[in-house]
Amino acid sequence: MRDFELPGRSPVHSTEAMVATSNPLASSTAIDILRRGGNAIDAAVAAAAVLAVVEPYQTGIGGDCFVLLAPKGGADLIAFNGSGRAPGKAEIDWYFENNFREVPIASAHAVTIPGAVDAWAQLVRDHGRMSLGELLQPAIRYAEEGYPVHSRAAFDWTGCEGLLKQDTIATGIFLPNGKAPKTGERFRQPQLAHTLRLIATQGREGFYQGPVAEDIVNHLRSRGGHHTLADFAEARGNYVQPISTSYRGVDVYQLPPNNQGITALIMLNILSTYSFVDMDPVGAQRLHLEIEAGRLAYRDRDVYIGDSVAADVIDQLLSQEHAAELASEIDQSRAGSPSTVDSGHGSDTVYLCVVDQERNAVSLINSIFHSFGSGLVSPNTGVVLQNRGAGFRIEPGHPNCIAPGKRPLHTIMPGMALKDGRVVMPFGVMGGHYQPFGNAHVLSNILDFGCDLQQALDMPRVFYEAGCVQVERGISESTRDGLVALGYRLARPDEPLGGGQAIWIDWESGVLTGGSDSRMDGCALGY
Repeated sequence: MRDFELPGRSPVHSTEAMVATSNPLASSTAIDILRRGGNAIDAAVAAAAVLAVVEPYQTGIGGDCFVLLAPKGGADLIAFNGSGRAPGKAEIDWYFENNFREVPIASAHAVTIPGAVDAWAQLVRDHGRMSLGELLQPAIRYAEEGYPVHSRAAFDWTGCEGLLKQDTIATGIFLPNGKAPKTGERFRQPQLAHTLRLIATQGREGFYQGPVAEDIVNHLRSRGGHHTLADFAEARGNYVQPISTSYRGVDVYQLPPNNQGITALIMLNILSTYSFVDMDPVGAQRLHLEIEAGRLAYRDRDVYIGDSVAADVIDQLLSQEHAAELASEIDQSRAGSPSTVDSGHGSDTVYLCVVDQERNAVSLINSIFHSFGSGLVSPNTGVVLQNRGAGFRIEPGHPNCIAPGKRPLHTIMPGMALKDGRVVMPFGVMGGHYQPFGNAHVLSNILDFGCDLQQALDMPRVFYEAGCVQVERGISESTRDGLVALGYRLARPDEPLGGGQAIWIDWESGVLTGGSDSRMDGCALGY
């Protein structure tokens, strides 16, 4: 139990349904959809659409989406890959001939075909009760009538002024009077409202065909992109088979590559070889083991993971034998050899989860990658275009090398935890490359240290990146000294490490418990 004299908040409890998102407007929207008879998928899509309006620096209909769904909380999980592909003309030779050594993050070349709208449409059609048009109405209202900008949103938005000023269209929409909106300021986006109306009336075709697609393609081609209308018309996400491992008796599920969820599973496999009994949850020794497990798991990710990784490679990476080999490289008395994790350049994402009355559980993550994505905005649609293509390598033979119609390595990863054949927790941690580390950290906080959901999400964090350990201010001086004594180089992150949401299902009592990371603006709500 937390100390009620100290800052913090309690987890939220309910019996009928629970939602947790990164913004109160999205959480209340999801609750409203559930009260009107929608199910967990309906509520999740409606909330994701609202977030695409009220957190435009983190997500949008110009981005991608991954989803895990557990019908009635059972073990037969449904996984959907809603990530977009490179244009059909994105040939590796072109990049070499034009002296590209990487895909520039703020360029048309970083824009893959958005997958979120298609994902929403397919999931609502296959598993929802309401129409996509109905579910988009709250987002349309916020875009047209305006919404108050929340505190964390204003903070991150201000940090993006330099990027937005590189594009006159982005400046005109997102920097009223030349500045990012302040906390509490009402912000409207009527162009986006019009685009959402087209999707509401025409379905996915309202985005992937007709004037919206034409405007996006024309703008990207004017910036040197290879995109075509055919790329948009042919865009489709697909159902995939989730992957899993077991940690402390709980089965943990993620989506397979091109998603980086396997990285968290490798981390958990390494950590499962250790006991955390009697360790301080924010002490140097516990964090040392986490840092080393992350360093090794991310090393695997950067070597092996891309689009369409062979099943036998996945099996090998998730084997207990492989975990034991990696664990044998860890020296509990000192830091391992420095390694480089691909830099995220400051990534933004929204994660949300929903559990409804029938215990349908949804874990959904939606993103435009870096803050305001590529920084490019389609002139007549208000659509912020993601820069997921910056995740590709220009390295022939590498699993993540750019190629026509290929999907890049994706950082966003929704999670689902099961015990005894039933879901006990949809969960996720946002924050670009931090996400596998954060997923493992939050799970360990719950399963190794007995934290409640809110404690598990709020606990101070570290992250090993580019040979350095990023340490949040909540980590004590004694723990910092302990990490330095182990041989780590420490630094302060430019912003809090990630965010996150989770819902715990107690099947015996019928109680749902929700938590939402205090690093963001959001909340858990139930009834």
